[in-house]
Amino acid sequence: MTRFQLILHTASFAFLTTIAYAAEPESQSWMINGVERHALVYTPSKGDHSTPAPIVFVFHGHGGSAQNVDRTMHIQTVWPEAFVVYMQGIPTPTRVDPDGKKPGWQCAPGQVGDRDLKFFDTVLANVRKKYPIDVNRVYATGFSNGGVFTYVLWSERPNVFAAFAPCAGLPLPGVHVKVPKPAFIVAGEADPLVKIENQRSMIEEIRKIDGATSAGKRIDVATLYQSEQGTPVETLIHSGGHVLPKEAPKLIVDFFRAHELKK
Repeated sequence: MTRFQLILHTASFAFLTTIAYAAEPESQSWMINGVERHALVYTPSKGDHSTPAPIVFVFHGHGGSAQNVDRTMHIQTVWPEAFVVYMQGIPTPTRVDPDGKKPGWQCAPGQVGDRDLKFFDTVLANVRKKYPIDVNRVYATGFSNGGVFTYVLWSERPNVFAAFAPCAGLPLPGVHVKVPKPAFIVAGEADPLVKIENQRSMIEEIRKIDGATSAGKRIDVATLYQSEQGTPVETLIHSGGHVLPKEAPKLIVDFFRAHELKK
């Protein structure tokens, strides 16, 4: 092997190793109040790795897992320039699981000792120390119970996030969304768990909070309500049930890309 071939081979191996690492998540863990918590962390597979990059936190539904919502939302494939963190819930009592046998998230501030808010705070602080994170481009999305927790984050940590995307979830009693933020909301007309009439009522409330009172503009399968204060609301109302439509991840990423944290 010539010197040139050796250099080329070494460079190619390094490139492929970087891509292989970025293409697979790193399983990370933290101790929160004596309980080991876990998440899957994807690093950007594209872009300048020395430049601060956006980060998306994703929360699964009740009874789900980080691995499952990774496959469903696959944010890292539609936004390869971003860090993506799939958080893992732990057994949580809910209306449909009163004994708390399945993993999920707190539904309101103060519930279960705010363990999930503490989990989020710890993970964000850790990844900011470990990776070049753009603090002006931090986002949260979640499905079902994960969507409920997304509203909890909006209520309790609004100044951390640039935008939110709750899917098939609603803020429950005790959750008070007050700070205007860009929001992408997904709801199903045939959802048996989160009734569409309740979703439509909440969308109207969010539009008022965000000042997104303009007439809706159809964009592909979504509807955009602009806001003079820079906090628009975009909705994806689909005909299905308690599911995430296949077009949702890309639309959520497109929405996130358009918004940074306002100073």
